[in-house]
Amino acid sequence: MEIAIESVRDLRERTGAGVLDAKKALESAGGDMDQAIQILREKGLATAAKKSSREANDGVVTSYIHGDPGRVGVLLELNCETDFVARTDRFQTLAREIVLQIASMSPEWASVDDIPPDVLEHERATLMAAAMQDGQNAGKPPEILEKIIAGKVDKWLDDVVLIRQRFVKDNSRSIGDLITEAIAEIGENIVLRRFARFELGERV
Repeated sequence: MEIAIESVRDLRERTGAGVLDAKKALESAGGDMDQAIQILREKGLATAAKKSSREANDGVVTSYIHGDPGRVGVLLELNCETDFVARTDRFQTLAREIVLQIASMSPEWASVDDIPPDVLEHERATLMAAAMQDGQNAGKPPEILEKIIAGKVDKWLDDVVLIRQRFVKDNSRSIGDLITEAIAEIGENIVLRRFARFELGERV
């Protein structure tokens, strides 16, 4: 089918994909914009998986101060493979989006791997204890309770882990999706290394 140039342009603006990739995705999706976006995301995941083992020792340390006077401050280290990519607008924009996310949504960890095992186990135990006390769960077999707790742990992780959080500007994507899309477009591995968030009056 013939794909309108306006549709290609719209898809590129929404995903950052190249012209040919956007056109092919729309053709594969029969012109359906949402399906084309999904195709590009899946392609990005495949691309990101291939690049994930490559060293990413360059990048930026960027900051953001929110409010007047500043009440929230964020420091972020975002890594890529080369200084050339670190200086591109695309990479710098990604870093800015992430620091805004941190300021707005107060994640506690960059990735699940950063969570201390005892913290994760304590959260799971707390959720299990609450579930056992909930009358609605009375009589449910252990395997059903395990599934309930697994779902609650997943929801908690979505709240506290940065790369799992929904992007504040587009709830259909996670921060991990943003990074994956950038990897697919830029062609280098990108690693969200670490961050710190400070809030005025906060007790550490």
